[in-house]
Amino acid sequence: MNGLLGVIALLVLLTLGVPIGISMGVVGMVGLMLLLGPEPAIIKSGVVLFETITRYELGVLPLFLFMAHLCFAAGASRDFFEAAARMVGHRRGGLAIASVAGCAGFGAISGSSLATAATIGLIGLPEMRKRGYSDALATGSIAAGGTLGSIIPPSGALIVFGILAEQSIGKLFTAAIIPGLSQALFYIITIVLLCRWRPSIGPATARAPWTERRAALFRILDLGALILVVLGGIAFGWFTPTEAASVGATGALLLCAWRRKLNRDSLREALAQTLRTTGMIYVVIIGALIFAVFMSYTGLAEQVADFMEGLPGGTLTAIIIMTVLLLLLGSVLDGLALMLLTTPILLPIVTDLGLSPIWFGIYLVRTMEIGFVHPPIGINLYVIQGIAKDVPLIRIFKGVVPFLAADLLHLSLLIALPAMALALPGWLNQ
Repeated sequence: MNGLLGVIALLVLLTLGVPIGISMGVVGMVGLMLLLGPEPAIIKSGVVLFETITRYELGVLPLFLFMAHLCFAAGASRDFFEAAARMVGHRRGGLAIASVAGCAGFGAISGSSLATAATIGLIGLPEMRKRGYSDALATGSIAAGGTLGSIIPPSGALIVFGILAEQSIGKLFTAAIIPGLSQALFYIITIVLLCRWRPSIGPATARAPWTERRAALFRILDLGALILVVLGGIAFGWFTPTEAASVGATGALLLCAWRRKLNRDSLREALAQTLRTTGMIYVVIIGALIFAVFMSYTGLAEQVADFMEGLPGGTLTAIIIMTVLLLLLGSVLDGLALMLLTTPILLPIVTDLGLSPIWFGIYLVRTMEIGFVHPPIGINLYVIQGIAKDVPLIRIFKGVVPFLAADLLHLSLLIALPAMALALPGWLNQ
């Protein structure tokens, strides 16, 4: 009962607009005080605070954020989109496909769904609308493609999950590669099918000459090399995720200087944005860990696990129930709040059912991504609406529906074939 009351209190605070980190920290602290007493609760929370801020693995977050902001200053987002547009833009729906490819490329740098959707939206939306693309296809493809920023490593969401669940961030990054690439492929197939069904929504444009194609591809060689070194180094065990983040940040600094984009203003902006975002996420992580300690004392996770294990159908039934619960919560909570709220409750259930925590991390982020484009919250949809203010929100909702169908199909495949997430890290660790 105490655990259920804590979850309800947390939802009430979130509804009132209290920041997620503060909400979880307050509920966790008050709950521990009621269960253990004021002094043990303060000591326990202090231990969580100290252990969190002194963890070596936590250094990966500001370094990857710094890398992302420097690459943004170097023009990475436009270069990825233009390279894809030059290669496939002449086909039906080609610019929408280029937007998804641009989201995948920039997502490998930014690690954020919102940043990916907003950045590629500013570049891709005007291009598609200028060439007669349907507003629904143009906005829907970028809103959905933006979610790739949360799954394609280095992903901020996977870093947060790895810290909360005490799992290897390197294994999570490696496990996310196949689901991330296959998700992008599902979106591209969706665009191809839509344009085959209704060619007018994504008209073909003039083919770019090979001189322009080669020039566009050449412009992303340095960015691509940086991404391959960082992700390849993690996957093959050449260095730890924190070391990889250091290599990435140093490489981004050199890349920015090579492109003559490094100056006092760009460096100051990158540092300021990194510190601001890192501070916010640290508060969220500390609050979530205090809440997780409270949940462990209430026994709520064990009670829910016992209930699920007693259901007919076993593990599959439990996963289906979790999926429905996460999708329902994702329609009213933002992605980070969903992850922080459910991880302390669902992770013990997953391990009791004999499922891999690494697979669960990919599954949770994948489900969380659907919330980014799932009405009524669908925060990516509001980001796109802020860019294309003359496009009605209902039109954007309509445009994202086919991509939501692709999301649900992809999620079902991930549930049915856990090897999508587990095969690559298992193979590389042999």
